[in-house]
Amino acid sequence: MSMATRTDTQSPAQHVADSRDLIRVHGARVNNLKDVSVEIPKRRLTVFTGVSGSGKSSLVFDTIAAESQRLINETYSAFVQGFMPALARPEVDVLEGLTTAILVDQQRMGADPRSTVGTATDANAMLRILFSRLGNPHIGSPKAFSFNVASISGAGAVRFERGGKTVKERRSFNITGGMCPRCEGRGAVSDIDLTQLFDDSKSLNEGAITAPGYTGGGWNSRLYIESGFYDPDKPIRKYTKKELHDFLHHEPVRMKIAGINMTYEGLIPRIQRSMLSKDKEGMQPHIRAFVDRAVTFTTCPECDGTRLTEAARSSRIGKVNIADACAMQISDLAEWVRGLDEPSVAPLITTLQQILDSFAEIGLGYLSLERPSGTLSGGEAQRVKMIRHLGSALTDVTYVFDEPTIGLHPHDVQRMNDLLLQLRDKGNTVLVVEHEPETIAIADHVVDLGPGAGTAGGTVCFEGTVGGLRASGTLTGRHLEDRAAVKEKVRTSTGALEIRGANVHNLRDVDVDIPLGVLVVITGVAGSGKSSLVQGSIPAGAGVVAIDQVAIRGSRRSNPATYTGLLDPIRKAFAKANGVNAALFSANSEGACPHCNGAGVVYTDLAMMAGVATTCEECEGKRFDASVLEYHLGGRDISEVLAMPVAEAREFFGAGEARTPAAHAILGRLAEVGLGYLSLGQPLTTLSGGERQRLKLATHMAEKGGVYVLDEPTTGLHLADVEQLLGLLDRLVEDGKSVIVIEHHQAVMAHADWIIDLGPGAGHDGGRIVFEGTPADIVAARSTLTGEHLAAYVGA
Repeated sequence: MSMATRTDTQSPAQHVADSRDLIRVHGARVNNLKDVSVEIPKRRLTVFTGVSGSGKSSLVFDTIAAESQRLINETYSAFVQGFMPALARPEVDVLEGLTTAILVDQQRMGADPRSTVGTATDANAMLRILFSRLGNPHIGSPKAFSFNVASISGAGAVRFERGGKTVKERRSFNITGGMCPRCEGRGAVSDIDLTQLFDDSKSLNEGAITAPGYTGGGWNSRLYIESGFYDPDKPIRKYTKKELHDFLHHEPVRMKIAGINMTYEGLIPRIQRSMLSKDKEGMQPHIRAFVDRAVTFTTCPECDGTRLTEAARSSRIGKVNIADACAMQISDLAEWVRGLDEPSVAPLITTLQQILDSFAEIGLGYLSLERPSGTLSGGEAQRVKMIRHLGSALTDVTYVFDEPTIGLHPHDVQRMNDLLLQLRDKGNTVLVVEHEPETIAIADHVVDLGPGAGTAGGTVCFEGTVGGLRASGTLTGRHLEDRAAVKEKVRTSTGALEIRGANVHNLRDVDVDIPLGVLVVITGVAGSGKSSLVQGSIPAGAGVVAIDQVAIRGSRRSNPATYTGLLDPIRKAFAKANGVNAALFSANSEGACPHCNGAGVVYTDLAMMAGVATTCEECEGKRFDASVLEYHLGGRDISEVLAMPVAEAREFFGAGEARTPAAHAILGRLAEVGLGYLSLGQPLTTLSGGERQRLKLATHMAEKGGVYVLDEPTTGLHLADVEQLLGLLDRLVEDGKSVIVIEHHQAVMAHADWIIDLGPGAGHDGGRIVFEGTPADIVAARSTLTGEHLAAYVGA
């Protein structure tokens, strides 16, 4: 009896499967990681911290998540793998205990004009089915309600073999789509202002074409002057109908101009192809300004911006058509769906209701399904991606988040924290790259990388609990309790930017005076109307430099030197010092290594298996032809200069034989925004989100402008870097600039001269000015959510 009792009280031996409770990483060397080894507990919330560029994303995304994805892909047959992206194995010695990884990153959603919040989730697909079943009158299948499907019909004879004979039959088909034929489902029609392209009172020989690149007698203007389609001495307004058509709309045709074969086409298609189809962010400032002037977008008059045909808009459930449903605020749409009582489509209604409720639960109830997905901020896009995972029955999955609190007001951060804990409590491993102290505080385990950025980072400085991090003395540990004090003495404005009757999106005829010559912070909960006020009411034109969150695009050939325009003065300095052509010092032009075409590596495609990249044997990864490396400037060749960090290059080009003022000025701006550690030739594809944002800021600082508009410049910044950013904003103001910042970070709010708070809520609960005044005033009043959180932050 006693034996039995003793046996019953003994704890059962641990099953061998339960011992696999760690993700082990040993010897990770991806990007700047220096043989990093960590052990991450499963079914816990682990936060990765460290300064921007310390290696957080390299460890979490490029090592753990990438290997998990690669191993999953390998479970498919070779045939299926041939249709999937081939992923190389990360540079790591051992990776154990991996589970299926689901990435929820900050990548902005596709900017395709036909992509909306509804199409990016499953909500629109379900609404289309709902209207095709319940809509009155019935107009067709779900395709009839889709603005991505055009109506097509056709008929004709087809031939095919049957029983050894050739049979001919007449076939016809008819597809009823919902795409508005005028705007092709875009909701807006674009028009080119011809007065911005040419001056019709002048002839071509008098310089009638005013578009950039077509003036000054270059090849572009010669092409039109010498084409022979019209008299180049006749003013354009006197052209016949045919001459005007040939000048503006002629189809492409080959011809010889001054003995050189060229392609002639009308001015409008040529400018559309060469300028208007390009990414605006990558354009030179004067071309971007021209595009802004020349192209106007107006709401489609046929569909009134709904993107849908008249038939699709005529079918209603009750008094609501599908365009009305998509235009509703999602929280209101959820209530409308909840009120539908139709047993025949009950499962569909239940699922649609769950998706719409998830939007509200995640703090995006203020959006509408018609909102273009390209207009969502990085934080909003990340939360939209979270929606499909919230109701998932999957457990023992690794969820990987990249700064999920980006774009969130302090009031909303707690809600995000609850969602992360909810995912963990379902039995999942949650890995979060984060700078927000409130999110770091809820971690079960913390991995702090550093101590610096770039080559000064890539090591694990601390691994353990949040309490241990605070006591660790690392850069993150020391700054975790940082609290900025409210600015006691504020600057006096030198004028005001008057905004009257602003009603973009959810703004309610807002009247506000934004002080000039000072640091103004515009804040409020996510969806309160901050971006609508700034981007919709402050014209981005002469004197206004707008720096938004749109990610900079760049291939592995792009680097900080090419993106900022730094490479041009460097190449000219090398060419002048050596008496040769400047094109020799470009790895994308004459100076490229012929073996690897200037890439520095040779890529071998292995079909469905991961391609292999090997360092070029000819140039040893230097990217340049050996003969180019014999030319020196200040004792360095071009490859050695591109390998320099910004701080070292700034000294190099600042004095001595290599002194180049134009390069020194650009390098100074890069150092000012905290990128002194970046190598000039580091591929843009390897930069973190925070680094790209600051690179863009450094580039725009060169533009001549009196008003700087910044959209959440603390995105991706470590607590220690925020102080440097505040110093930079102060320097801009002291130089006579007006700085307007959309921001949620309390340290930036406390440092402002003037705060404009929008709210009180999001969507149709927002759109009003709820406070205007100094930081001290908003803390003292505590009349808004921002005031309450700022007061708690500064300890008032």
